[in-house]
Amino acid sequence: MATISVLMIDDHALFRIGLKGLLEKRGIEVIAAVGSGEEGIQLAQSEHPDIILLDMRMPGMSGTQALRRIREAGVETPVLMLTTSNEERDLIESLRNGAQGYLLKDIDPDELVKSIHEVLAGKTVVAPELTPVLAKVVQHGNNPTLNKPTPFSELTPREFEILCHLAEGQSNKVIARNLGISDGTVKLHVKSILRKLGVHSRVEAAVIAVEQELCNKT
Repeated sequence: MATISVLMIDDHALFRIGLKGLLEKRGIEVIAAVGSGEEGIQLAQSEHPDIILLDMRMPGMSGTQALRRIREAGVETPVLMLTTSNEERDLIESLRNGAQGYLLKDIDPDELVKSIHEVLAGKTVVAPELTPVLAKVVQHGNNPTLNKPTPFSELTPREFEILCHLAEGQSNKVIARNLGISDGTVKLHVKSILRKLGVHSRVEAAVIAVEQELCNKT
Protein backbone atom coordinates (compact mmCIF):
# COMPACT_ATOMS: atom_id res chain seq x y z
CA MET A 1 0.00 0.00 0.00
CA ALA A 2 1.43 3.36 -1.07
CA THR A 3 2.34 5.90 1.58
CA ILE A 4 -0.06 8.84 1.84
CA SER A 5 1.62 12.22 1.29
CA VAL A 6 0.35 15.30 3.10
CA LEU A 7 0.90 19.03 2.66
CA MET A 8 0.22 20.93 5.89
CA ILE A 9 -0.61 24.66 5.85
CA ASP A 10 -0.85 26.16 9.33
CA ASP A 11 0.67 29.31 10.84
CA HIS A 12 1.36 27.73 14.26
CA ALA A 13 4.86 26.27 14.15
CA LEU A 14 4.46 24.11 17.26
CA PHE A 15 1.24 22.62 15.93
CA ARG A 16 2.89 21.84 12.59
CA ILE A 17 5.85 20.16 14.26
CA GLY A 18 3.67 18.17 16.65
CA LEU A 19 1.19 17.01 14.03
CA LYS A 20 3.97 16.13 11.59
CA GLY A 21 5.45 13.78 14.19
CA LEU A 22 2.08 12.24 15.03
CA LEU A 23 1.24 11.58 11.38
CA GLU A 24 4.65 10.16 10.51
CA LYS A 25 4.42 7.74 13.44
CA ARG A 26 1.25 6.47 11.81
CA GLY A 27 2.84 5.93 8.41
CA ILE A 28 1.76 9.17 6.73
CA GLU A 29 4.43 11.25 4.99
CA VAL A 30 4.33 15.02 5.51
CA ILE A 31 6.09 16.29 2.38
CA ALA A 32 5.91 19.91 3.56
CA ALA A 33 4.57 21.89 6.51
CA VAL A 34 4.38 25.63 5.91
CA GLY A 35 3.02 28.63 7.76
CA SER A 36 1.46 30.78 5.02
CA GLY A 37 -1.31 30.34 2.49
CA GLU A 38 0.82 31.80 -0.30
CA GLU A 39 3.60 29.25 0.19
CA GLY A 40 1.04 26.49 0.57
CA ILE A 41 -0.62 27.36 -2.76
CA GLN A 42 2.73 27.13 -4.56
CA LEU A 43 3.56 23.77 -2.98
CA ALA A 44 0.09 22.41 -3.73
CA GLN A 45 0.85 23.00 -7.41
CA SER A 46 4.45 21.77 -7.44
CA GLU A 47 4.47 18.86 -4.98
CA HIS A 48 1.17 17.14 -5.86
CA PRO A 49 0.38 15.79 -2.35
CA ASP A 50 -2.36 13.21 -1.85
CA ILE A 51 -4.16 15.51 0.58
CA ILE A 52 -3.82 19.03 2.01
CA LEU A 53 -4.45 19.87 5.68
CA LEU A 54 -5.39 23.55 5.83
CA ASP A 55 -5.87 25.84 8.83
CA MET A 56 -8.75 28.34 8.80
CA ARG A 57 -7.39 31.22 10.89
CA MET A 58 -4.12 32.49 9.42
CA PRO A 59 -2.69 36.02 9.17
CA GLY A 60 -2.50 37.57 5.71
CA MET A 61 -4.62 34.98 3.95
CA SER A 62 -7.42 32.98 5.56
CA GLY A 63 -7.92 29.28 4.99
CA THR A 64 -10.94 29.85 2.75
CA GLN A 65 -9.00 32.38 0.66
CA ALA A 66 -6.13 29.91 0.28
CA LEU A 67 -8.61 27.15 -0.57
CA ARG A 68 -10.22 29.31 -3.24
CA ARG A 69 -6.82 30.13 -4.76
CA ILE A 70 -5.83 26.45 -4.75
CA ARG A 71 -8.99 25.53 -6.64
CA GLU A 72 -8.62 28.49 -9.05
CA ALA A 73 -5.12 27.20 -9.85
CA GLY A 74 -6.69 23.96 -11.03
CA VAL A 75 -5.40 21.85 -8.13
CA GLU A 76 -7.89 19.06 -7.46
CA THR A 77 -6.07 17.60 -4.43
CA PRO A 78 -8.53 16.89 -1.59
CA VAL A 79 -8.40 19.58 1.10
CA LEU A 80 -9.23 18.85 4.72
CA MET A 81 -9.74 21.94 6.91
CA LEU A 82 -8.19 21.50 10.36
CA THR A 83 -9.11 24.42 12.59
CA THR A 84 -10.21 25.70 15.98
CA SER A 85 -13.22 27.48 14.44
CA ASN A 86 -16.59 25.84 15.06
CA GLU A 87 -18.49 28.66 13.35
CA GLU A 88 -21.20 27.66 10.91
CA ARG A 89 -20.13 30.30 8.39
CA ASP A 90 -16.57 28.91 8.22
CA LEU A 91 -17.82 25.36 7.70
CA ILE A 92 -20.24 26.35 4.94
CA GLU A 93 -17.71 28.58 3.14
CA SER A 94 -15.11 25.82 3.27
CA LEU A 95 -17.42 23.20 1.78
CA ARG A 96 -18.72 25.59 -0.86
CA ASN A 97 -15.17 26.47 -1.90
CA GLY A 98 -14.25 22.85 -2.44
CA ALA A 99 -13.04 21.40 0.87
CA GLN A 100 -13.65 17.68 1.35
CA GLY A 101 -13.67 17.88 5.13
CA TYR A 102 -13.80 20.16 8.16
CA LEU A 103 -12.37 18.97 11.47
CA LEU A 104 -11.51 20.68 14.76
CA LYS A 105 -7.98 20.64 16.13
CA ASP A 106 -8.95 18.83 19.32
CA ILE A 107 -9.55 15.66 17.29
CA ASP A 108 -7.79 12.47 18.38
CA PRO A 109 -4.77 11.73 16.11
CA ASP A 110 -6.10 8.28 15.21
CA GLU A 111 -9.46 9.80 14.27
CA LEU A 112 -7.65 12.32 12.07
CA VAL A 113 -5.80 9.52 10.27
CA LYS A 114 -9.11 7.69 9.81
CA SER A 115 -10.67 10.88 8.40
CA ILE A 116 -7.75 11.33 5.98
CA HIS A 117 -8.38 7.81 4.64
CA GLU A 118 -12.12 8.53 4.35
CA VAL A 119 -11.49 11.74 2.39
CA LEU A 120 -9.12 9.90 0.05
CA ALA A 121 -11.88 7.32 -0.44
CA GLY A 122 -14.17 10.09 -1.67
CA LYS A 123 -16.13 10.84 1.48
CA THR A 124 -16.83 14.22 3.08
CA VAL A 125 -15.93 14.33 6.76
CA VAL A 126 -17.13 16.90 9.27
CA ALA A 127 -16.50 17.26 13.01
CA PRO A 128 -19.31 15.41 14.87
CA GLU A 129 -20.39 18.58 16.71
CA LEU A 130 -20.91 20.33 13.35
CA THR A 131 -22.87 17.60 11.55
CA PRO A 132 -26.24 19.33 12.25
CA VAL A 133 -24.94 22.31 10.27
CA LEU A 134 -23.89 20.02 7.42
CA ALA A 135 -27.33 18.41 7.45
CA LYS A 136 -28.92 21.83 7.08
CA VAL A 137 -26.68 22.66 4.11
CA VAL A 138 -27.54 19.36 2.42
CA GLN A 139 -31.24 19.88 3.13
CA HIS A 140 -31.28 23.32 1.55
CA GLY A 141 -28.99 22.37 -1.33
CA ASN A 142 -28.33 25.40 -3.49
CA ASN A 143 -31.25 27.34 -2.11
CA PRO A 144 -30.37 31.00 -2.81
CA THR A 145 -31.76 32.08 0.56
CA LEU A 146 -29.14 29.95 2.30
CA ASN A 147 -26.36 31.43 0.14
CA LYS A 148 -27.19 34.95 1.24
CA PRO A 149 -25.37 35.94 4.42
CA THR A 150 -27.79 36.70 7.24
CA PRO A 151 -27.23 37.90 10.81
CA PHE A 152 -27.98 34.35 11.93
CA SER A 153 -25.10 32.92 9.88
CA GLU A 154 -22.79 34.95 12.14
CA LEU A 155 -23.91 32.99 15.21
CA THR A 156 -21.80 30.12 16.53
CA PRO A 157 -23.58 26.79 17.17
CA ARG A 158 -23.62 27.57 20.91
CA GLU A 159 -25.06 31.08 20.35
CA PHE A 160 -27.75 29.63 18.10
CA GLU A 161 -28.60 27.12 20.80
CA ILE A 162 -28.89 29.89 23.39
CA LEU A 163 -31.01 32.00 21.02
CA CYS A 164 -33.50 29.12 20.84
CA HIS A 165 -33.63 29.03 24.65
CA LEU A 166 -34.27 32.78 24.63
CA ALA A 167 -37.11 32.19 22.17
CA GLU A 168 -38.65 29.91 24.79
CA GLY A 169 -38.52 32.76 27.30
CA GLN A 170 -35.87 31.19 29.53
CA SER A 171 -33.77 33.27 31.91
CA ASN A 172 -29.97 33.21 31.94
CA LYS A 173 -30.04 31.07 35.07
CA VAL A 174 -32.36 28.48 33.50
CA ILE A 175 -30.34 28.44 30.27
CA ALA A 176 -27.13 27.98 32.26
CA ARG A 177 -28.63 25.06 34.14
CA ASN A 178 -29.97 23.44 30.97
CA LEU A 179 -26.65 23.73 29.13
CA GLY A 180 -24.39 23.02 32.08
CA ILE A 181 -22.53 26.33 31.87
CA SER A 182 -22.25 29.36 34.16
CA ASP A 183 -24.61 32.36 34.27
CA GLY A 184 -21.68 34.57 33.30
CA THR A 185 -20.98 32.51 30.20
CA VAL A 186 -24.63 32.73 29.16
CA LYS A 187 -24.55 36.49 29.69
CA LEU A 188 -21.49 36.81 27.40
CA HIS A 189 -23.16 34.70 24.72
CA VAL A 190 -26.37 36.74 24.92
CA LYS A 191 -24.38 39.96 24.58
CA SER A 192 -22.69 38.55 21.47
CA ILE A 193 -26.05 37.41 20.04
CA LEU A 194 -27.57 40.88 20.46
CA ARG A 195 -24.55 42.51 18.81
CA LYS A 196 -24.59 40.13 15.83
CA LEU A 197 -28.35 40.46 15.32
CA GLY A 198 -28.22 44.24 15.71
CA VAL A 199 -30.86 44.35 18.46
CA HIS A 200 -30.84 45.89 21.93
CA SER A 201 -32.69 43.38 24.07
CA ARG A 202 -33.09 39.65 24.53
CA VAL A 203 -36.81 40.07 23.91
CA GLU A 204 -36.15 41.49 20.43
CA ALA A 205 -33.80 38.58 19.69
CA ALA A 206 -36.40 36.09 20.89
CA VAL A 207 -39.13 37.70 18.77
CA ILE A 208 -36.93 37.51 15.64
CA ALA A 209 -36.15 33.84 16.31
CA VAL A 210 -39.86 33.03 16.73
CA GLU A 211 -40.91 35.05 13.65
CA GLN A 212 -38.30 33.36 11.46
CA GLU A 213 -39.17 29.93 12.94
CA LEU A 214 -35.44 29.35 13.30
CA CYS A 215 -35.68 26.85 16.09
CA ASN A 216 -38.43 24.77 14.49
CA LYS A 217 -36.33 23.86 11.48
CA THR A 218 -34.80 20.41 11.42
